[in-house]
Amino acid sequence: MEITRKNFKESLTTVYEAIEEADFLAIDGEFSGISDGPPVCTLTNGLDTPEERYQKLRKHSMDFLLFQFGLCTFKHHHAEAKYIMKSFNFYVFPKPFNRTSPDIKFVCQSSSIDFLASQGFDFNKVFRDGVPYLNREEERQLREQYEEKLSQANGAGTPSFISPNTAKGPVVVPEEHKVFIDKVVPTSTHQKPTISKTKSWREKYRNLTSFNNRIVESIPIKDRYIVISRADEEERKRREQQKQAKEQVRSQERVSAALWEELNDAVGFSRIIHAISKSAKLVVGHNMLLDIMHTIHQFYCPLPEVSNSSAQVSICIYTRILDTKLMASTQPFKEIINNTSLADLEKRLKESPFHPPVVESAEGFPRYDTAAEQLHEAGYDAYITGLCFISMANYLGSFLTPPKLRVSSRSKIVEPFFNKLFLMRVMDIPYVNLQGPDLQPKRENVLHVSFPKEWKTSDLYQLFSAFGNILVSWIDDTSAFVTLTQPDQVKIAVNTSRYAESYRIQTYAEYVEKKQNSTHAKRKWVEDGWKEVETKRLKTQYTTYASQESFNNAVHRSV
Repeated sequence: MEITRKNFKESLTTVYEAIEEADFLAIDGEFSGISDGPPVCTLTNGLDTPEERYQKLRKHSMDFLLFQFGLCTFKHHHAEAKYIMKSFNFYVFPKPFNRTSPDIKFVCQSSSIDFLASQGFDFNKVFRDGVPYLNREEERQLREQYEEKLSQANGAGTPSFISPNTAKGPVVVPEEHKVFIDKVVPTSTHQKPTISKTKSWREKYRNLTSFNNRIVESIPIKDRYIVISRADEEERKRREQQKQAKEQVRSQERVSAALWEELNDAVGFSRIIHAISKSAKLVVGHNMLLDIMHTIHQFYCPLPEVSNSSAQVSICIYTRILDTKLMASTQPFKEIINNTSLADLEKRLKESPFHPPVVESAEGFPRYDTAAEQLHEAGYDAYITGLCFISMANYLGSFLTPPKLRVSSRSKIVEPFFNKLFLMRVMDIPYVNLQGPDLQPKRENVLHVSFPKEWKTSDLYQLFSAFGNILVSWIDDTSAFVTLTQPDQVKIAVNTSRYAESYRIQTYAEYVEKKQNSTHAKRKWVEDGWKEVETKRLKTQYTTYASQESFNNAVHRSV
């Protein structure tokens, strides 16, 4: 189901119901770019730590826009041994609702746009009809603005809420009608006779509030009558005050409803993320680190500076996450799956020893044909991701005693894959752990090398030619990691640079220690800098202190 701003509100109930009834959810995102700096292949490093990779993606990828979000829900039908699928393809774009709304800036990467265009991506639907959104902080600020507007409206004077009946002025009653009204006047205030006349007569006197000590109430009884009752001046005032109070309440309710509807419209697509979060269902994705980071950044809150905090936020949004690329890259799958790209993985899982699941689209939802690939449409990619998860989960059932043909998304045998995100192009750390400490490889055979900017990879191979095969992982223009085949050669290699002038070699452990000390020193330098600034400020006020001691005390209190 394709969802844009035009049909978003009317589709919400359908989406909510699909999420609520699902056994698990699959997601995918399409972006306006991947890296605003060097290409990803050079930006990333085979020896990045999870924290370093997070920092690189946070710095170079978050200015792009997630503008298509695919959500596919899967519910198992036990009687017929099949899954029922509901697929949603959201076009998302940050449309400002008013002058105070955030005016989001984002960048595009020409290669990404060109690629999506070649796949038939409809950019008009994004920019013209994309569903808007707000993150939590933007929603809070807008909510406070609306609450202030409501407060002002509720405290406004009565002129805005005066009954429209009294605002139209007196109604002239012809003599023949006066006689008629007198005939039906009640003899007591407890009687309320009704007048049945033509529609034109009723409309003529609908705004008549009083006549000869009678109250004329515009209360239609099956739209055929007007009720008249006797009342004195005090009673007429009381009833008019009641009427105005009711009108004021109705007006306030209309204003409140309109403002909250506008707020919900502004929150827009973020309501879907909130619903997924509230459901606590398993969320499956393929190579989904960027998907998770963009989801947090655009629809929840700005990404925290450190990855540990980001992991905590991830778990707050998605209670359980499973990355099918990580699943396919680890045991027991890594020995029988050669290529873990989504398209190749889906094809491999149709072959022995795997068994493709029976999945049908629910009535009213698109029926995807995997033979006619629609890759890079977010909804379709989410669907393929869900198929891959089902096939691999069911394969795990063959290791159980007795074997099971179907493994639930809540099965204990699937849990080891929960809340771990595949880490691309890192040799010895396969994943980011969202619920515990990241893996800490020793890297005893890794060296850190600093050298002149003019050096190339060939220079490094020549430098280490005596140590056999090496692996070079560039960090920047003047440094790289060099991995030796034998750890016992590390000490020899380090000693070769002791008297070198143009390059410097150190162990990986020394590099990490110096980096940590540098980070600590940098933080201390910032703190000391603020202290120095504050001390200079206080010195300019020295004449205000009675003694050097009072000045020293002030400095001590300040810093």
